[in-house]
Amino acid sequence: MKNKILLCIIVVLSFTLMAVISSKSETSHSFFTEENQITIKNEDNSLETLNLDTYLIGVLAAEMPASFHEEALKAQAVASRTYALYKIKQNQNQSYDILTSVTNQAYITTDEMQKKWGSDYPYYYQKIVQAVQDTKDEIITYNNEIIEAFYFAMSNGQTEDAKTVFQEDLPYIKSTTSTWDNSTLNNFSVTVTFSLNDFCQKLNLTTCEPLNISNISKSDTNHINSVVINNQEFQGTELRTLLNLRSTDITFNLTNDKINITTKGYGHGVGMSQYGANGMAKEGYTYQEILKYYYNDVEINKIV
Repeated sequence: MKNKILLCIIVVLSFTLMAVISSKSETSHSFFTEENQITIKNEDNSLETLNLDTYLIGVLAAEMPASFHEEALKAQAVASRTYALYKIKQNQNQSYDILTSVTNQAYITTDEMQKKWGSDYPYYYQKIVQAVQDTKDEIITYNNEIIEAFYFAMSNGQTEDAKTVFQEDLPYIKSTTSTWDNSTLNNFSVTVTFSLNDFCQKLNLTTCEPLNISNISKSDTNHINSVVINNQEFQGTELRTLLNLRSTDITFNLTNDKINITTKGYGHGVGMSQYGANGMAKEGYTYQEILKYYYNDVEINKIV
């Protein structure tokens, strides 16, 4: 009788172990093939399949200045790896995993890196390779799920809530102070000038004179949510696109037949500020601390 009971226990444990192994196998390969390949769609619509680490080196080279602190580059490596895996999961039924444009993540080849960096290429290339290797397989998760790791260049001193900009209620991306983004940075505040005619044409306004800007609605972070220009309403993000502005922290100043527009920061403002990350790194923060500052209540885990 004891032998039969023991046999039953062994059988049950065997099935349990097989289930656990199967579950682990699915987790390990939920994002990649065994070769860790990723298929990118270039701006000329061509498809290219390459190793994840090779891809990430090209992303870092395109997305963040290689002169930035090593810890900032590591933070970018983890954020870019996380974003790529999120897109892989999202695009399961597509012929590609991710776009190589600013719509997703920019990417450049080693030839383009050499043109970009010139004689500094060997140093900068190795620096980026090291950042990818030092964070190998690391990703950002929230409640054990991979996050949509948005990032951008420079805030106006405060990052934006994902819901405000992208209409996505992401609990791990809320507005936060980024004091490292300030007037000490080059091009923190930039003013561009338009003629009234050019301004009206870009906004496709039916009437231009007199120009009337009213009902300016701003977020708590001083970014424009919406504005009415000659009885036509524009979202801040729409205005930024149409006028090719650096951010939606916008100030208008009309002078005679011209309009001066001043912006602060650079980018959509959601997630990790790259210049903020560099500022934190210079003060001694690690890449894990940087990531956990800009993404709320997250963990740094491994792919496998």
